[in-house]
Amino acid sequence: MKKILTLCIIQRNSEILLGMKKRGFGAGKWNGFGGKLHEGETIDEGLRRESAEEAGIKLQEIEKAGIINFEFEGDPKILEVHIFKCVNFEGEPKETEEMKPEWFPFDKIPYETMWPDDKFWLPLLLDGKKFAGKFVFGKNTEIINQKLEIVEKL
Repeated sequence: MKKILTLCIIQRNSEILLGMKKRGFGAGKWNGFGGKLHEGETIDEGLRRESAEEAGIKLQEIEKAGIINFEFEGDPKILEVHIFKCVNFEGEPKETEEMKPEWFPFDKIPYETMWPDDKFWLPLLLDGKKFAGKFVFGKNTEIINQKLEIVEKL
């Protein structure tokens, strides 16, 4: 069973906006903005809604950067995450019940407090590459299997 999710990395010059997840899945980790789709919502609509809800940001132009399938040992569900980059947005990031946003320079991205897969694909996104892959996590969110490749188009 697949569950479609969205994720957006918001970039301003040589910084990216990440949010500290305050509750739910991934709490205590820095992440981009996104999440589940509502009934009848397109990927694009879900991405824009989630970014507004989580950080008060209105995405303008978005570019699809990747698709990654995530699996967790012992869970039959596959999370298909559509990853986007946004460099054109409106609004100032603001803290919400779910996320506390903060800007990070490229050389100070807090990979040690992010999901362990981020260090593999985020540099590709920042370099303007497109990618597809799969990560399988064990019980303690360690990566037990992975495949990531640069692709021409998604």
